[in-house]
Amino acid sequence: MPLTTYWAEHAWLDSYVEPGVALDVQDGRIVAVRTGVGAPEPGAVALGGLTLPGLANTHSHAFHRALRGTVQVGSGTFWTWREVMYQVSSRLTPETYHALARAVYAEMALAGITAVGEFHYLHHGPGGVPYADPNAMGEALIAAAADAGIRITLLDTAYLSSGFGKAPDAHQLRFSDRTADAWAERATLLKDSDQVRIGAAVHSVRAVPAAQLETVAAWASARQAPLHVHLSEQTAENDACRQAHGVTPTRLLADHGVLGPRTTGVHNTHLTDEDIALIGSTGTGTCMCPTTERDLADGIGPAAALQRAGSPLSLGSDSHAVIDLLEEARAMELNERLRTRTRGHWTAAALLRAATGDGHAALGWEEAGRLETGALADFTTVALDSVRTAGPVARLAAETAVFAATSADVRDTVVAGRHVVRSGTHTLVPDVASALAEAITGLRA
Repeated sequence: MPLTTYWAEHAWLDSYVEPGVALDVQDGRIVAVRTGVGAPEPGAVALGGLTLPGLANTHSHAFHRALRGTVQVGSGTFWTWREVMYQVSSRLTPETYHALARAVYAEMALAGITAVGEFHYLHHGPGGVPYADPNAMGEALIAAAADAGIRITLLDTAYLSSGFGKAPDAHQLRFSDRTADAWAERATLLKDSDQVRIGAAVHSVRAVPAAQLETVAAWASARQAPLHVHLSEQTAENDACRQAHGVTPTRLLADHGVLGPRTTGVHNTHLTDEDIALIGSTGTGTCMCPTTERDLADGIGPAAALQRAGSPLSLGSDSHAVIDLLEEARAMELNERLRTRTRGHWTAAALLRAATGDGHAALGWEEAGRLETGALADFTTVALDSVRTAGPVARLAAETAVFAATSADVRDTVVAGRHVVRSGTHTLVPDVASALAEAITGLRA
């Protein structure tokens, strides 16, 4: 492929902002990073504003996007929200899921997201009957990401029970493979590609019997694949786990070989000091999803303590109450400020690393998430002249992006050197709003 040069008015180079940076791209990778380039060279693609490595959305449930607005009516808890989620999931087919996910992933590209971790547990047809292609739903998600122009790590999820010692209920039959061995047999049929990574997930300790956790962990280990798990999102889960096993969910996972440097705990909200030490000492990552955690009234997780203990932090939009990784980044800091009544727990650079490099690593894309020679050519540009971002000192552009910008300020998104979003318009899905409206309306009809 011919060499393409993108010229960044400002670029974030890991820990600092550099003006006038040329990114030479060929065959989907950055082949040179040249600083001190004061103006676009002939033929270069100019990117005005602040260019960042592509953002990694480490935790997504694509079909939850159809709940936005609906679940904001009235009051309730996570458990009442879940009942509405079940209703939407019951209506999806491979075709309608592809249409919805294509629009959702396009919305992510508009928000500067270049890779998504899809925590995928809606596997089967009504009543739990497998499709002719047992991975029809997963393949629909993979195709949707390709159509929207972003990378995907499909975290194929084992979801085997409705609670400790309980069979799946009627709503959960579509999620369940019944045994971890059957899950592994199906998941093995999924394949990596240039734009796709296949990982694994334990939905939660209540959804995978303890005796079968090691099967899921061994599958991921044999493939050197990411392994994710919802962990201690709810106090009710902790109480039920102690009653069933006499230990916390974190200890149960540790005792069955689930924790480790390729594993990411999602939420990690209600943890003991011992839990935090276990997560940190094993190098297990933490994916915080602040906009969902606050939307569901789940609580504020101990992100700062987890990071101090050795847990790398990443970010996800989870239920897609909003899709805005800049908001997730600043919310993590602002939540900690509210909890501690002190400011400045993370720098803008540290928050950007969670949203970029560490997020990509959690999804198995270690070669992405940074602007340097040899890295994947995945990056995004945030405007510095909008009503939210106008007027910054150039050297503080990163702080402006993290603490003031929103997804609406994203102007360009490049994935594998391909200009997926140009000047705020998606080049593959030109009318993302209409695509979302059509897909969601069809599910609510």
